[in-house]
Amino acid sequence: EYLTVDISAKVKGITNIEKPRVALTMNEVQMLVDTPCKDDVLKRAFLFSILTGLRHSDIQSLKWKQIQQTSKGTWQAVVVQQKTKRPDYKPVIQQALQLCGIRPNDDEALVFEGLTDASWISRPLKVWIEASGIKKHITFHSVRHSYASLLLENGVDIYTIKSLMGHTNVKTTQIYTHLVNEQKEKAANTLYIENLDL
Repeated sequence: EYLTVDISAKVKGITNIEKPRVALTMNEVQMLVDTPCKDDVLKRAFLFSILTGLRHSDIQSLKWKQIQQTSKGTWQAVVVQQKTKRPDYKPVIQQALQLCGIRPNDDEALVFEGLTDASWISRPLKVWIEASGIKKHITFHSVRHSYASLLLENGVDIYTIKSLMGHTNVKTTQIYTHLVNEQKEKAANTLYIENLDL
């Protein structure tokens, strides 16, 4: 009872400034596939992230025991997400599985052994991206944006993407829709009717 007024009522709320999200197009992903990278583990992990939506931290700690075959014969990665602290089951398509390499006898082994820490990965990643000719500022986290926007672009509904991304609220997933809206505008502007004088 030392304070006679509610101080929090006098504090203005912090304005949430949304940063623009940068994502790769499928053409840019193909450019990266076609560009050699000095760090093979980085290239495979980055492309694996594009195909699964997993964060760098989840991929860096991913062990072979977490790559499991389902009863239907498909594959999944079972991860406890660093951000939400709950288990999540991520589908691993065949191409993503190939990026993992040959499964060793030791299930405790890391899938992407030697993947650079998040604090040091930006430099080799930047070198590879610049070599591909991509002009965007791409970070490892941009891959999650790319995953979501590519799924949206291919007609996957927002609730399925919410589940795949591990979001607890669909509002978090909706931030990716603006990336697809920009592409819709570009697509619409490609239409042109000659001699349309009304």
